[in-house]
Amino acid sequence: MTTARDAALLARLATEQADSVFSDLDRLPVPDLVTLMAEQARRAGDAVAEAAKQIAPVVEAVVFRLGVGGRLIYVGAGTAGRIGMLDAAEAAPTFSVPDGTIAGIMAGGQDAFGSAAENVEDDPAAGADALDRMGVSERDAVFGISASGRTPYVLGAMRHANELGAFTAGLACNQNTPLGALAQIPIEIPVGPEVIAGSTRLNAGTVQKIVLNIISTAAMVRLGKTYGSLMVDVRPTNTKLRERAVRIVTAISGVSSRDARRALVASGWRPKVASIVAAARLGPDEAALLLERHGGRLRDALDAATGR
Repeated sequence: MTTARDAALLARLATEQADSVFSDLDRLPVPDLVTLMAEQARRAGDAVAEAAKQIAPVVEAVVFRLGVGGRLIYVGAGTAGRIGMLDAAEAAPTFSVPDGTIAGIMAGGQDAFGSAAENVEDDPAAGADALDRMGVSERDAVFGISASGRTPYVLGAMRHANELGAFTAGLACNQNTPLGALAQIPIEIPVGPEVIAGSTRLNAGTVQKIVLNIISTAAMVRLGKTYGSLMVDVRPTNTKLRERAVRIVTAISGVSSRDARRALVASGWRPKVASIVAAARLGPDEAALLLERHGGRLRDALDAATGR
């Protein structure tokens, strides 16, 4: 039940304000409306860039947890929960991490992803229970996401994550939030009033998407999941991705696209292994073993194989 004090606090949140700049929004012609919204999205991106020093230590902590076999677990409700689940879903095919290594927990569960169930966000015990069902431990990183910084479901999960000894970080789009107070490393990026007052799927959602992209991608880069900017751990499960894998192996090894494809076929369409096969003329098993000895880091393995 919302108390008068809670209502007053919510009413003061920057993300709940109506800005007079947008008071004639419904009168704008389409070109002006589109320009205004594009400018607001750019402002959200600029706010993330200004918060780089807040984000970097979270990446370092996530890299450490993933490096010791832990997981990165996003927790959110509504838009924030959906963005967390989206980032988690895209990690496995992009970087070939085992399913569940990056995971998303959303208030209301999977059903709430495609069908709004906003009332479920008010239960802090449900957030804690979701972590227990996933067996969260001190090896894991739990990342709470809440535009307001005070979503009960997320706060309940964060309190319990701290009790379990997990690393905790939190992303809010307001300042001095309860979420920030609970997180070991808070990321608070104020974006001010939304174009449509209170609709945090807009600027706040843009900030959340960018920050999660940065955290998961930067962590994967540090864990050796790329070679330069090349997606060497991609799962080539369709025509487009297989052609991308051919281009990757060609670029790394310097062989023809025909020879790159042969190396990929021989290697079971594993681009890292195929790159070593093509560049160093090793067999797939030998190349895979060399890669394993170097912690899956292709650059190190290639240097060892080719004497660079």
